[in-house]
Amino acid sequence: MKTISIRENVLAENDQIASKLRERFCRNKIFTVNIISSPGSGKTTLLEKTIIALKDDLDIQIIVGDVKTENDAGRLKKAGGKAVQIQTSGACHLDARMIQKILNVMEFNGPGLLIIENVGNLVCPASYDLGEDVKVVILSAPEGDEKPLKYPAVFHRAGLLIITKTDMLELCNFDSQAAYRNAAQINPSIKCIKLSAKTGEGMQAWFDWLKDNVAKKISS
Repeated sequence: MKTISIRENVLAENDQIASKLRERFCRNKIFTVNIISSPGSGKTTLLEKTIIALKDDLDIQIIVGDVKTENDAGRLKKAGGKAVQIQTSGACHLDARMIQKILNVMEFNGPGLLIIENVGNLVCPASYDLGEDVKVVILSAPEGDEKPLKYPAVFHRAGLLIITKTDMLELCNFDSQAAYRNAAQINPSIKCIKLSAKTGEGMQAWFDWLKDNVAKKISS
């Protein structure tokens, strides 16, 4: 019971800070995306291609969460992005306090797009609200199409499922329709984009989704 009580207190405090972040993002017209995936799903490669495609159209800022190293933020900066790194020093997720702290030193007052690349796993990040407009969960072909059933919490809370590495579907015996059905079984309102950052297939749908949502945020 004590463990449950402590966890509830931690999440309650996190939600209070997240609520303030959400007000801040709304006030400054910043559309905020919290990207969650397993390690190796291709999320950093996806963000590299996103920066290259959209940096002239949108003001994009990226917060990258990792247990150690600044490798991912370095890659995104090399692609021309504005990226800052949070090293969690062992924590398996980002929380709202970390985002609040890093925002206070970032020069980003909107309007525009903020992408949070969460620490790589499908469990811990699902429970932590970061004040985002939407959680985006990434599932890559090598991981298996049954993952939504194994890790339901993140798919339940996500607004968009991105299936990556579609160039490997046949090689990995990955059924993208089954993956989406499994996700929709948990969350009937979840949307799905299938893409390959390597070949470019499906990337425009992702770019359009981002641009449309940023435009809606700015006009709201």
